Amino acid sequence: MTSGESFYGGIPVFRGFTSLMDPALYAPLPDDWSIGVADIVDSTKAIAAQRYKAVNMAGAAVIAAVTNALEGREFPFVFGGDGASFAVAPSDIEPAREALAATATWVREDLDLKMRVAMVPVGAIRAHGLDVRVARFGPSANLSYAMFSGGGLAWADAAMKRGEFAVNEAPAGTQPDLSGLSCRFEVIPAARGLILSVLVMPARGADPAAFRKVIEDIIHLVERSPDGGRPVPALGPPLKWPPQGLDFEARTKRGGSLLARRASVLAYTLFVYLIMRFDLNVGGFVPNVYKRQVVENSDFRKYDDGLRMILDCTPQLERALSDRLAAAARDGIVHYGLYQQDAAMMTCFTPSVLRSDHVHFIDGARGGYASAATALKAMMA
Repeated sequence: MTSGESFYGGIPVFRGFTSLMDPALYAPLPDDWSIGVADIVDSTKAIAAQRYKAVNMAGAAVIAAVTNALEGREFPFVFGGDGASFAVAPSDIEPAREALAATATWVREDLDLKMRVAMVPVGAIRAHGLDVRVARFGPSANLSYAMFSGGGLAWADAAMKRGEFAVNEAPAGTQPDLSGLSCRFEVIPAARGLILSVLVMPARGADPAAFRKVIEDIIHLVERSPDGGRPVPALGPPLKWPPQGLDFEARTKRGGSLLARRASVLAYTLFVYLIMRFDLNVGGFVPNVYKRQVVENSDFRKYDDGLRMILDCTPQLERALSDRLAAAARDGIVHYGLYQQDAAMMTCFTPSVLRSDHVHFIDGARGGYASAATALKAMMA
């Protein structure tokens, strides 16, 4: 593997999520790459104030800004609900750093949230005895999502929270290129009983084989449920007009007053709503194909040094998962957080509606990953 752009594209895509913990699927990042990390400070308080959409929009904005800054070049990333992580080649470090700085400014000025961001050299992570390895999981034939192992991503996140490797905000008024970022869909009510946010991390000093067994047990339990617990319905999420995310989407636009941007988004989303509502083929856009891809491309399960899932599940499955995780925690193998809510929500990044690789970030609609992380931290205290 080289240290250039070809590294990530050269990693084979695996399809079965049950294979997630196979170490042979993961390739070590080159030493000269860097890890970008971002999260919302005091996201628990923001969620308590019911600012779920703002928190998710901030996390997804990191991925949109970096993608646009890299002019669509493929790179591994993961959405974490109240933040995001990614890896970039040496030639992309500075554009990614600038995108992070601009996003932090935008999040403060337009979303009234504080985002901390950092760029961490892979070499610094390995100097502390950890690694960053990446795999590519294909939920559909349309695209793949990155999975990370080795402990390095978690170390980078902790280093950022200690104030290390910090990237300073860009000057006031700087706006990242957030083209393609939207949150037009309504929240997605649970169809099987509840939406469960799941976060499972290895306990300090846990046996890797024992941890792998726990994660595989959890995945197998979920795989038995309808559609693997996917929270997105087969016909796609609800779509109404005007969309709940109208103001957020207006704030992603550049140029003109906020009022003018709102009016522009209002008109465009009406156009989109009518196309989707009446199933109108426009140019090369076919609504039913797009809806199917939205379902297939949703990132409701992932791995970034720990297992993250947003599941639409029955109370019985929730109990089975809780019992298995509680037993593993008693054995000193895992720390975990579970959080129940009545709906999920989706934030979308669609660089082009004519391409099939649009990505759709899933979180719980009443606290999601951030609340599961709070439960996990309480367990570690």
